[in-house]
Amino acid sequence: MGKFVTKTGKDGQYYFNLVAGNGQVILSSEGYTTAAARQNGIDSVKKNAGDDSRYEKLSSSGGKPYFTLKAANGQVIGKSQMYGSEAGRDNGIASVKSNAPDATVVEE
Repeated sequence: MGKFVTKTGKDGQYYFNLVAGNGQVILSSEGYTTAAARQNGIDSVKKNAGDDSRYEKLSSSGGKPYFTLKAANGQVIGKSQMYGSEAGRDNGIASVKSNAPDATVVEE
């Protein structure tokens, strides 16, 4: 089962990673200015994870596939790692869909 691992960065910003049951980070947040804003981001991931239209499949400048998850307002709420293939990226999206809705929140 997945979990949201939260932390405070050296920059004072608040972050989270969605981690799959195997320990792999499958989605990372941008920095938030408050812990409450970070929690809102986590809640948004849980709410939007099951909606295919919220995922944007992209490629880096080096051609590596990755994806973002967006809220209803179009704001990016999480970004994946870089994958070696489009199939890997699609598996990452499937992992977010299955792990995010019931994931617990753990402070690192």
